[in-house]
Amino acid sequence: MSRETWRAALAAYASPASLTLLILGFAAGLPAILVFSTLSVWLREAGVSRETIGFASWISLAYAFKWVWSPMLDQWRLPWIGGLGRRRSWLVLSQAVIAIGLIGMAMCNPQQNLTMLIALAVAVAFASATQDIAIDAYRLEIAEDKLQATLAASYMTGYRVAMLLASAGALFLAEWLGSSNVEYNQAAWATTYIAFALLILPGLVTSLLIPEPQCTAPLPHGPSRFSFNHQMAAVGLLLVLLISVPAMINALIAQAWPRATLYLLFIIGSLSPWGRSLMVPVRQMLQQAGQRQRPARFDFVHQAVSVIVLIILMVSTTGMFQSYWGGYWPRGTMYLLICWGCLSGPGRILMGPVLTPITDFILRYRWQALLLLGLIATYRMSDTVMGVMANVFYIDQGFSKDEIASVSKLFGLIMTLLGAAFGGLLIVRFSILPILFIGGAASAATNLMFMLLVEMGANLNMLIVTISCDNFSGGLASTAFVAYLSSLTNLKFSATQYALLSSLMLLLPRLLGGYSGVMVEHLGYSNFFLVTALLGIPTLVLIVWQWTRSRPQSTGGEPISSTEHS
Repeated sequence: MSRETWRAALAAYASPASLTLLILGFAAGLPAILVFSTLSVWLREAGVSRETIGFASWISLAYAFKWVWSPMLDQWRLPWIGGLGRRRSWLVLSQAVIAIGLIGMAMCNPQQNLTMLIALAVAVAFASATQDIAIDAYRLEIAEDKLQATLAASYMTGYRVAMLLASAGALFLAEWLGSSNVEYNQAAWATTYIAFALLILPGLVTSLLIPEPQCTAPLPHGPSRFSFNHQMAAVGLLLVLLISVPAMINALIAQAWPRATLYLLFIIGSLSPWGRSLMVPVRQMLQQAGQRQRPARFDFVHQAVSVIVLIILMVSTTGMFQSYWGGYWPRGTMYLLICWGCLSGPGRILMGPVLTPITDFILRYRWQALLLLGLIATYRMSDTVMGVMANVFYIDQGFSKDEIASVSKLFGLIMTLLGAAFGGLLIVRFSILPILFIGGAASAATNLMFMLLVEMGANLNMLIVTISCDNFSGGLASTAFVAYLSSLTNLKFSATQYALLSSLMLLLPRLLGGYSGVMVEHLGYSNFFLVTALLGIPTLVLIVWQWTRSRPQSTGGEPISSTEHS
C-alpha cells in the first residue's frame, strides 16, 4: 500500500463521512452519561438512598451485553421504517426511543415515580447501546480500512464533547435552574433532561439525510410464512411461558399460593388452544431444529429465539459454576443439562443468528483467531487496570477534588481529542499496525510517569503533565485500536462481529481492574504502576507477531483481514 501524503491525510477529516461520524458520535455520547453518572446525581439530590443508586448503576450493563442482540441489526430489517435501509432504520428507531425516553424520564419525579424513572432509563440505555451498534456498523461499511481511524477520531471527538456536556453541562444547568444538594427542584431536572432530549435531534436529522451504505450481504427477499405481528405475539408468549414456569416453582417452594396461582394461569393461557395457535411460528422452528433442518433465512422469530437461548446458556453456565462451588450438586446438574441442551445440535441451530458471525471469524483466521483475540483482550489492559485507581491515587496524593476535576476535564479532554485526531492522521499516512504498536507502548509507558508523581507528592504541574501524556496516548491508542478492530471485521456481519470484539476488549481488563485495590494495598502505588506498565508487554509482542506475519502479504503492514473487509 502506498503511503498517503500529509495533505491527503488531513483532507480525510474534511470529508462528509467525518462530519457525519462527528454528529453521530455526539448523539451516542449524550444518553450514555445521562442514564449513568448524571442520573446518580439527580437521584441523590432527590433523596434516594445510596444503595438504590448503586443498584441503578447496573443500567450501564446494557452496553456490556449489546453483542447479545447485535445479530438482529445485521440480519433482520425493521418493519414499517425498513425502507430507510438496514442501518438508517435502526439509527432512526434507537434515536427516537432515546429522545422519547429522556422526555419520559423528565416527567418522572424520583421521589414519587422512582420505578418508572428507572424503567425508562433502562429503555434509554438499551436504545443507546443499539444506536452504538448501528453507528459502528455504518462506519465500517462507508469507508475502507485506512480511513477507519479518521472516522473513529471524528466519532470520538463528538462522543467526548457530548460526555462533557451531559455531565458537567447538565449539572451546571440543573444548578442554575434551582436544584442543589440543599434544595431539590424537580422542575430544574425535568427542564435539563428535556433540553438534552432535544439535542438528540441533530443526530436524528443526520440519520434521515445520510445515504444508506451498500449492503455487502443482502438479506434474502423471500417473505416469512408468518406476519410480523404473528411472530411478535409468538415470541411474547414464549417469554411469558419461560418466565412463568420457574416463577411458579419458586412461588410453590415459598408457599406463596396466590402468586403461584397467578403464574399457573399464565401457563394455562399460553398452552390453551388460543395460545398454541399463536405459538405456531415458534413450534415449527423448534420442530425443524429437532430434525436438524437449518432455515434458509433468519426471520424475526429465529432472531429473537437465538437471543433467548443465548441468555439461557449464559445464565445456566453461571448458575452451574455457582451451584457446584457451593455444593448444590442437584441444582448444578440441572444447569449442566440445560447448557448441554443449548450446545447440542438443535440448540446450535436455534442460536444460528448469534453463532454464524462467530463461526465466520474462526473459519477466516483458524488457529490465528486465538492469538488475535488475545491481542484484543490485552491491548487496553495496562491503562484500564491503572485507571480504576487513578482518582483514588490523586486523592491519596493530596490533590483537591477541584484540582482533579479541572485538570482531568480540561487538559484530559483536550489531550484525548488531540491524541485521537493525531492517531487518525498517522494511520492514514502510515497504516494501522505501526501506530497500533506506538499507541500500546505509549499507553503502558505513561504509567511510569505516575511512579514519578508518587515521589513528587501533590505537585500540580506534574499532575498536568502526567494526565496530558496519559490521555494523549490513550486517545491515540483508542483510535488505532478501533481501526484495527474494524479491519478484522467481516462486513457481512459488521454489527455483530464488531460488537463482540469491542466487548472482549474490556472484559479481561475490567475483571483484573476489580483487583487493583488489592494490588495497591499489597504492592504500594509505585509497584502498582510498574506492574500495570508491564501488563502492556504481552500486547506488544502479539502486535510484533501480527506485523511480521502481514508484511510479506502487504508492504503497508495491514492486518491479514483487509481483503475480506473490502
